[in-house]
Amino acid sequence: MTTRPKWRNGTGTLVTPEAPEVPLEIVTSYRKRARGLLGRDGVDGAFLITPCASVHTFRMRFTIDVAYLDRDLTVVAVHTMKPGRLSLPRLRARSVLEAEAGAMERWGVRPGTRLTVHI
Repeated sequence: MTTRPKWRNGTGTLVTPEAPEVPLEIVTSYRKRARGLLGRDGVDGAFLITPCASVHTFRMRFTIDVAYLDRDLTVVAVHTMKPGRLSLPRLRARSVLEAEAGAMERWGVRPGTRLTVHI
């Protein structure tokens, strides 16, 4: 049985197959989830939203990569989303990892990849 962290707003480090330490912002509260990456010109590292099964990019200023994660932080799907788009909900997704476009490929994040978060 896997012990799952008790997620809280804050920061941490994301460990991926090809990037051992990615700065991570963890977002759990409704207020911070509603704000997301809106109003930003970019993101330093990654942005983990939990719980979350779909996202939108309305009013965003830049293209993002989105990785949908299951309860064990295994990647279910990865998509690149331009501003003004709405994703379909992923039934198995419990969290969403967002980063600037191209980051997921650089980090080796693809379906089936299991990620690690240090908080």
